Amino acid sequence: MFGCLVAGRILQTNLQQIDETKAAFELPAAETINHICVFLLGTAPFPDGYGATVHFFWPGKGFQLLGMLSNEKPSAIFRLRGNYVSQSSTSQEAFSNPTQPTIGGGVTAVLGLSIEPLQQVLEQVSALPSTAAKPVPTPSDVVVLAEKVVKHLFNYVSGFVSGSGTSFSPESAVPMSLIARWYESFLSKVRVGGISFLDRQE
Repeated sequence: MFGCLVAGRILQTNLQQIDETKAAFELPAAETINHICVFLLGTAPFPDGYGATVHFFWPGKGFQLLGMLSNEKPSAIFRLRGNYVSQSSTSQEAFSNPTQPTIGGGVTAVLGLSIEPLQQVLEQVSALPSTAAKPVPTPSDVVVLAEKVVKHLFNYVSGFVSGSGTSFSPESAVPMSLIARWYESFLSKVRVGGISFLDRQE
């Protein structure tokens, strides 16, 4: 029912069933993992009114609730490196025995999935720090963000136009496919790591 993809590795479908509502993936060499994607394979949907919480277990540090999956949200990408904060969970003991470090010093972590009533899933996820209420941005914040986004688009597009052998001018034509590629790339970066990349542009 679930698939797991660690960035830079082969797709994992070797899900270990723990009981009727819980399952887990083992993640070898977990110390090298930056991002992980979890998704429904499409072979079977959740029962009506149900979803799944996604947990990450690091030996010696406990469980961290990462997020959720549902029929309306069948996939999610999580950043693990530099973002681990151990959290207590009533379902910690429900997953398999804590995995010990592997030979050679590598650590095998566990990605746990717990199928629960959707209301309970949403309540748990809403308590995550990343989804906590944030201050409403001021108009000046919005203007600064808009300027950064427009600058990012301008830099992206001008790189293609100036590299085409013609001199760049305000009248230069830009194909819509180029804007569409920028849009998809921009959204992908935002989903994976937020908007911090905008601060790194020259």
